[in-house]
Amino acid sequence: MTGFECRQSFLSWLALEKRASPLTVEAYGTDLASFLGFLTSHLGGEPDLTALVGVTQVDIRAWLASLANDGLVNASRARHLSAVRSFFRYLARHHSAENAAVKLVSTPKTRRPLPRALTPAVACGVTRNIGAMSDRAATKARDTALFTLLYGCGLRIAEALALNVRDAPRPGDDGPLRVVGKGSKERIVPVLPVVRQAIAAWLRLHPAAQPEEPLFLGARGKRLDAAVAQRTMRSYRQQNGLPEHATPHALRHSFATHLLAGGGDLRSIQDLLGHVSLSTTQRYTSVDEARLLEVWRKAHPRA
Repeated sequence: MTGFECRQSFLSWLALEKRASPLTVEAYGTDLASFLGFLTSHLGGEPDLTALVGVTQVDIRAWLASLANDGLVNASRARHLSAVRSFFRYLARHHSAENAAVKLVSTPKTRRPLPRALTPAVACGVTRNIGAMSDRAATKARDTALFTLLYGCGLRIAEALALNVRDAPRPGDDGPLRVVGKGSKERIVPVLPVVRQAIAAWLRLHPAAQPEEPLFLGARGKRLDAAVAQRTMRSYRQQNGLPEHATPHALRHSFATHLLAGGGDLRSIQDLLGHVSLSTTQRYTSVDEARLLEVWRKAHPRA
């Protein structure tokens, strides 16, 4: 069994049994292709299962060094190494091909950047005013509804654009929004009245408001592309002099940061965001600490 056949077997298992998202499978496939391509050159031939068992710490470090020479930062190299470790765990469990070397290589140290939120005034201004970027009434209503949903419910842009008309929260209906997030995991998010009203205003102008139709449509009647929403936000940002980090995803960061500042507990915010690990949500505590420190620096007479 060649290394690339092992890779394909692993990716099939990842997609079919682990039910990983297509983007996750694609990312793992790319990282493993890089690793196996390096081994082909490094070992003088395409590795088979036996050669993979014989890969040493020196080989893996040489591969990581080659990635660094190609300009990959620590975070990217850590992701590549994580994919390779998952690959070798699969080989050990499903093909009895144990290799301890990959466990002994240290992960490149990374420091995840802190989430960068907008101020409450700026975030609310986006939801109220972004519709003015278009002259068409339907586009105004659509963009207002989309960006109000992003900030009001803390959704990822892909999650919002994946919704269909039947999923839309309506005025007078107090039920939560069911969102399918990363890894096809469903979560329940409460919906503010202002979000329901914005979506209702858009649905009144929706050109095909049937239950199975996409909630947010583009100009050609297909599901709205995330690039269009990002471009709209970029134009709004430039027109209003906002910082570069004012993106659709910044509204999700703002949702979490503002909830935390308002007394929300981390576990609840974790559930609302759909984070698997609490440590991911804990990054927002550092954001709040940084904000308090900045207030202290500006306000304290001896700062």
